[in-house]
Amino acid sequence: MKKCILLCILTAVFAVSVTAQSKFETAMAKGLKQMTEAKTQLEKAETASFFERIADAEKNQWLPYYYAALLNYQNAMFDNSADKDKVAEKCKEMIEKGLAIDKNADLYCLQQQVAILQMLVDPMSRWQTYGPIAANALTNAKKADANNPRIYYLEGMTVMNTPENFGGGKVAAKPLFEKAVALFESYHPATPMHPNWGKDLAEKMLATCK
Repeated sequence: MKKCILLCILTAVFAVSVTAQSKFETAMAKGLKQMTEAKTQLEKAETASFFERIADAEKNQWLPYYYAALLNYQNAMFDNSADKDKVAEKCKEMIEKGLAIDKNADLYCLQQQVAILQMLVDPMSRWQTYGPIAANALTNAKKADANNPRIYYLEGMTVMNTPENFGGGKVAAKPLFEKAVALFESYHPATPMHPNWGKDLAEKMLATCK
């Protein structure tokens, strides 16, 4: 009798867990579809808000925080009228929540991107502040997963945009883009929900270095 009761309890717990996971995966699939189809800044902002709502509902999942921050970052990066510092602070808050759940390479990569966003507001006066933050983020990303190709794509972009007399330029960036492209060949995200961007960008940048 006791074994039967225990079995029933375990079955019920498993059923609840599967249902919750199913709801999360369904919501994430919807959000990722919206993200793929989003063309305007408004559509991206609405999708970012959708991911925020998922994050609020799923306190132990880092992916919705990641995508919400990524979309906000992308909007601010390509909108000259955006308050980049304000958006960056919001992104950093979401990234920190994500890192509290899982300290992974993709969140650290996004942390680097957000630091670059803030540095670009005034590169001459901010590089000494945000440059080290960006570099440290990629160092942490390598510690988390040195085989994540996005690390080397982002590092290559940084080197590419650094003056040659400071060790930058195409020649210096080329090996990093080569490494990113090579890693993308064998890279497989953990699930369809996990980040899978960057291969085309790395290949494009490598082509410019030839």
